[in-house]
Amino acid sequence: MSIRNFENHSPDIDESAFIDESAVIIGNVKIAADVSVWPLVAIRGDINSIEIGARSNIQDGSVLHVTHDSEYSPGGFALSIGESVTVGHKVILHACTIGNYCLVGMGSTVLDGAVLEDKVMLGANSLVSPGKKLESGYLYIGSPARQVRKLTEKELEWLEYSAAHYVKLKNRY
Repeated sequence: MSIRNFENHSPDIDESAFIDESAVIIGNVKIAADVSVWPLVAIRGDINSIEIGARSNIQDGSVLHVTHDSEYSPGGFALSIGESVTVGHKVILHACTIGNYCLVGMGSTVLDGAVLEDKVMLGANSLVSPGKKLESGYLYIGSPARQVRKLTEKELEWLEYSAAHYVKLKNRY
């Protein structure tokens, strides 16, 4: 694995986290307990901070980045991922906020300043536009993402199951 400092920032990775040897983690990145970062993931906290909450998983080929402070983006945007979040294969999370117990479907993109509240399911290949807020307890799909329906009890339970499954899987590695 490639874990690199950037200027005065070093990644802070909990000892229980699993980081695949092909992943790259740079700069101001904090990774909590039982997180898993899978093959070919890039997490670049060079111009702002990235935090990944406990038991979250970042699957193969995903890219996580941030936005810097400028006249076009005062204060910039950090990237925050809550606890027990499943980030599917080839997802791009750019300077956004993902709440607890969310699923970001494969191939999706979530852009600057967007917010997924807790317990949101975002379908595969969806696009969440800059600054958009997705309300808790719903399924969203499409490009741009649109609210489709309330999540069922079984889907809400599955959000917790998915994160727990990936903790067990990373422990096998």
